[in-house]
Amino acid sequence: MQNFIIRITQENDALIANQSIGCFILEETLTPAFAAAFVLKAHQAEKLVLCAGDKAAENYRQYQADGFVVDTVKEVAPQKILKPYREKFPKAIIGAVCRNRRHEAMLVSECEPDFVIFKFWQDGLETNRELLAWYNELFLIQSAAQIEEKIDWRSLSADFLIVSDVVSADFLSSEQ
Repeated sequence: MQNFIIRITQENDALIANQSIGCFILEETLTPAFAAAFVLKAHQAEKLVLCAGDKAAENYRQYQADGFVVDTVKEVAPQKILKPYREKFPKAIIGAVCRNRRHEAMLVSECEPDFVIFKFWQDGLETNRELLAWYNELFLIQSAAQIEEKIDWRSLSADFLIVSDVVSADFLSSEQ
């Protein structure tokens, strides 16, 4: 069964108390004061927090989070940015967003992120379901599906499902 990762897009820390959530991704648009307080509260609740956005690695250090997410979608050679991050931050949990293409998934995985993120809104459910099945057969690196709308997520072979805090209630209520 997949685990949920919740993208925090609004200044609300109520989801920290939810026992079925073990990890959060803080969007860069949040105020620094809220982000720092969120990380502290989440750590007190023994939850993981990752930072996202253009300054994700910088915010990871500033807020003392557990790691960060790198978006490699616009990169021709994702290894040029991922390998230096892995070397500079060996203890950080690093997630890498890649294009929903097999070749890009292989290139990103060679850089040894802790998990690879596939965004589901681009290519349709069946195409993404096939991509995840292929990926999980070949790679030991965990996979995550970032989904923006309510779909039949139980049929996905992703290790993690990433949803925003805005739609999380829809997904969490149908978890059983």
